[in-house]
Amino acid sequence: MKRTFINVMVILVTVQFSYSQDSNKNFKWPEKKKAAVCLTFDDGQDSHLDNAIPLLDSFNMKATFYCPGNKESLHNRTAEWRTIAKNGHELGNHSLFHPCDGRQFDWVEPEYDLSRYSLDQIRMELYTANTLLKAIDGKTNRTYGYTCSNYKVQGDSTYLAIVKQLFSAGRSDGPIPNTMENIDVYFMPSWCVDNPTGKELIDYVKEAGRKGTIATFMFHSVGGGYLNVSNEALQELLNYLKENEPDYWVDTFYNVTAYIANQSVNIE
Repeated sequence: MKRTFINVMVILVTVQFSYSQDSNKNFKWPEKKKAAVCLTFDDGQDSHLDNAIPLLDSFNMKATFYCPGNKESLHNRTAEWRTIAKNGHELGNHSLFHPCDGRQFDWVEPEYDLSRYSLDQIRMELYTANTLLKAIDGKTNRTYGYTCSNYKVQGDSTYLAIVKQLFSAGRSDGPIPNTMENIDVYFMPSWCVDNPTGKELIDYVKEAGRKGTIATFMFHSVGGGYLNVSNEALQELLNYLKENEPDYWVDTFYNVTAYIANQSVNIE
């Protein structure tokens, strides 16, 4: 009975691997990597500078930091944010005021209720946030992290067209893609973590590896706070990625999505 169970499991794993290979037959990651991993951090927090950056830099891994323009940390520690950008991390656009859909979240202030925004209002807010970030890092191209993963404004109109005009890619939420074929870089899925264990983070990466696709993490607080990831869990993940460096491409959301977009053009 035990041998039969093992044989069945081997067959299932083999079939799943064959499926992932077939579904991604026209897509190849660089250097024969199994999958890509993007580490993204939201809301421009001090814990990113104090906890996340030292860990990332100790492993020589680059990440993306989505910083709203009105964050105190961005104002008070501008030089440090500029330094991490010079060192290869990405400063991504996360709007000026972090508007979210007030119909979904009761903590949203009326003036920052995305469901009351006009298309012109969200476009100007994102454009102005781009100008602010350009003044910090000097870059003209960057990606966008949908605030609260919301993408609709007044009248339930989506602002995806505006994101396509202003950015090279957009990060939302959702499960790991099953295939890289026809993937939309302007609406990429990610996992918004909330007190995960190191094992859970690693299992997420392994799932992307089996599928041959991409694992994008949406972190918030690091080492204590809301939607937290502990320093220990993050370090465990980074240890695993370093030990399995031949299998996983870890880079900024900008670099990975730019590669995906280029691959898609070449496939077409």
